[in-house]
Amino acid sequence: MQPSFTISYFDDLSLSELYEIMQLRQEVFVVEQDCPYLDADGKDLKAHHLLGRNDVGKIICYARLLDAGVSYPGFCSIGRVINARDVRRQGLGKELMTQAMKHIQALYPQRPVKISAQSYLKSFYEGFGFVDTGHHYMEDGIPHMEMVFQKGEWSL
Repeated sequence: MQPSFTISYFDDLSLSELYEIMQLRQEVFVVEQDCPYLDADGKDLKAHHLLGRNDVGKIICYARLLDAGVSYPGFCSIGRVINARDVRRQGLGKELMTQAMKHIQALYPQRPVKISAQSYLKSFYEGFGFVDTGHHYMEDGIPHMEMVFQKGEWSL
């Protein structure tokens, strides 16, 4: 199943869309991964929100795109990359990241990108041109790593 993608700045999201985004993020990041943390970190207000919907309009995958300086000085970022549990292992993660890379390059051309990746996803993100910076850490009990992408290393 190929989702249909839209991207919206925070102020352009409907209340229903925002609710559905927060519900999906909490289902996976807080409940499923057992990480009690404050998901509403204030960055959503400054973000572009990439929504992937199924054929009945339900949000099944999502990513948050941020301009340089919001998460990391001098770097744009892609975060909150997520697929709903019932659509995993169908290749949607690759399609979601392809769309995220396409949009971040269009929104913030010629700017480097930094992500905070769960360590087990290292090879997945390397497939998009991200490189391990060597900064590894624990976040909410889950091993993470910083990875960077320099413009020009990957293209559609």
